[in-house]
Amino acid sequence: MANIVFNIALGRLAHYASLPATNDGLVMVPIETSGIVTDAVMRDYDDLAALLAGASNEQTTMGRKPLTGVTATVDDANDRVNLDAADVTWTAAGGNAISAVVICYDPDTTGGTDADLIPLTKHDVTMTPDGSDFTLTIADFARATSAA
Repeated sequence: MANIVFNIALGRLAHYASLPATNDGLVMVPIETSGIVTDAVMRDYDDLAALLAGASNEQTTMGRKPLTGVTATVDDANDRVNLDAADVTWTAAGGNAISAVVICYDPDTTGGTDADLIPLTKHDVTMTPDGSDFTLTIADFARATSAA
């Protein structure tokens, strides 16, 4: 489950996770432990380029992963929408330690820049790559509810 939802994505999670455009998708970006900013600072970034221009660094050795099997399921019993995706695996993970992953909405996977990627959620993940495979289990990466 997400540790924070970025301010830019509040109220839009279910829309983005429904992947409404022709060539859109969700992408997971690993963030290095070194230089990671606090949640209070991170949530104010409006695009991935701004996030990475700050103190936080992308862990590029492991690389970004597109999310597959993305679903947005209405849960009437609990008055929410559950947002899920298939688990993500990095094969022979290497590079610097990570402390988080950020899930971003990419409005056009065929082109664009980091300034086009909208950060949706940040998840605390502690991992020091050692060359072995690393699988991140995703069980409802976020839940969108209405304020009562």
